[in-house]
Amino acid sequence: MYPRIRDLREDHDLSQKKLADIIHCGQRIYSDYERGRCNIPLGILVALADYYDVSIDYMLSRTDNPKVNR
Repeated sequence: MYPRIRDLREDHDLSQKKLADIIHCGQRIYSDYERGRCNIPLGILVALADYYDVSIDYMLSRTDNPKVNR
């Protein structure tokens, strides 16, 4: 899951700071999410999926199709 959120951010040409601002968290906390240093709260995971317009299952690497839930 953690590489996927980094890849999505990079694919959208966003810095960690910019994305952290979008989802209303600090850059350091967001960096910890990407590195897998702390668990991503459900609310943040939903905000990321909504922002990128992908499914939660895609965010969790349960599927490689961004529009499909398993």
